[in-house]
Amino acid sequence: MTEKEKNSTDWCRSVGGVCIKDGKVLLARHTYGKGKGMLIIPGGYVDFGEKPEEALAREYLEETGVSVKAGRLIGIRFNAKDWYAVFMAEYLDGEARSDGDENSEVVWLETDKALSDETVPHLTKIMIEKALAGTGLDVMPFESRTQGSILYA
Repeated sequence: MTEKEKNSTDWCRSVGGVCIKDGKVLLARHTYGKGKGMLIIPGGYVDFGEKPEEALAREYLEETGVSVKAGRLIGIRFNAKDWYAVFMAEYLDGEARSDGDENSEVVWLETDKALSDETVPHLTKIMIEKALAGTGLDVMPFESRTQGSILYA
C-alpha cells in the first residue's frame, strides 16, 4: 500500500457487494487478517470524498477484475468504531481473477454451495441470503441541501 493510499483511506467506512450471475455468487479467498483463507464477498474501505457506491465499484474491479454497479442496499453493520455497508452488485463485465495480493483466488460459486461451505463466513452467508430474497433498500430520488446526499428507503 502506498503512502497516498494510506492517507486517502477512511478506515471507519467500508463496503461489500453480493454479485450473483447465473445462479452463482462471486467470492474471493482472503489472504490476511481474521478472514484469511475464507471465501468472502468482495469489497473494501471507502476513500475520503468517495461515495460508498463508487468505492464498491473500485474495490470490485481492483480485487476481482469484474466491473459492477451498486444496487440495492441489503445490509449495514455498525459498531462503536466503524460501519460496513453491503450492496447488491450488478455484474457489468469482466473475467473473475485474483488480484494476487488481498485474495488468492476469485470464484463464481453456486449459491447453495456457498451457503453450505465451511470457508464462507456467517456474515457473507447472511448477505447472500438477503440478496437471494431480494430484500433491502432502494436508491430513491431525493433533493438535499447537502451536496452528494443519497437516500435509501
